[in-house]
Parts: sequence; C-alpha cells; structure tokens
Amino acid sequence: MNNLQFDFTVDKSANSVLITREFDAKLSLVWDAFTKQEILDQWWAPKPFTSKTKHMDFKVGGRRFYAMVSPEGQEVGWQIQDYTSISPKINFKFFSVFADKDENPHLPGSNWDLNFIERDGITKVSITIYNESLERMEKMIELGFKEGFTMTLNELDNLLSTLKR
Repeated sequence: MNNLQFDFTVDKSANSVLITREFDAKLSLVWDAFTKQEILDQWWAPKPFTSKTKHMDFKVGGRRFYAMVSPEGQEVGWQIQDYTSISPKINFKFFSVFADKDENPHLPGSNWDLNFIERDGITKVSITIYNESLERMEKMIELGFKEGFTMTLNELDNLLSTLKR
C-alpha cells in the first residue's frame, strides 16, 4: 500500500499547487467521497478538526458551504466551494474562497480542478489549485496547506479502506 503515488508540487511561475494522490479504491467510491456531503464531512479536514457542511448542491452553479470545526466544537473557518464544471466520474472544478458565517466571501479565492482516473482498482486523483496571485498562494503554503491537506488526504485514505469492506 505504501507504493501508492503521492506528489505535492508548488509551481510559483503559474501560481499553482499540483497534487496527485492514488487511492486503493474504485473510482465510483473515490468520486462519491469528493462529491457527497455525508462522506465529505467524514474526511475533509485535518485531524483533530472536522468538516461540517451547512448546505451542498453538487451541480454546475451549485455550492458547498461548510465550516472547519475545532475539537471543542467551535466553527473556526467557513468556506465556499462554487461548482463551475462537472464531468461525472472524470473531472469537476470549483472556485474556493474563505467566508464568514453568513456566506460573505473573503476574496481572493482559488480555482480547483480535480481529475479522476482508475486503473486496476487504483484511483488517481490529480488536483490543480490555481491562485489569482503568487502572494495568495505563498500565504496558503505559509499557513500550512501542504501539511494540512496531506493529513486530510490521509483521512480519506483511512475512510476508503473502511468503506470498501
């Protein structure tokens, strides 16, 4: 299982972060983990935080609005994901931006492009995160995005191993 691919690359010339991660699970299960609220909330946060979706409508023009919740139960950060493109079980894109609890965005945000492909029961997810500016991307990295998102993807890996039983 340790031979599954995981790459995290920062491309400052393109204001982008490129993440590739393989999961030992079928495409349909991995896709559902990224697109269904009841599964997303089980892994979309670095421990000890959890994710709590207030509402989600996974369609082009739809939105997920959620909070990061501390171990003490405090909602410490709200985020909006506006879905801009969906090709079922292949790709989806969203605009991600921090927000307040009333869903007012704190611009700028970033554009996420997620691609899914399965080969021999292994699903590869390739994520490109485009930032409007180098400054925003550097701040994101500075705030521990690599470590936090790596932990988050590890949560997904653990969850998938229990879901596919």
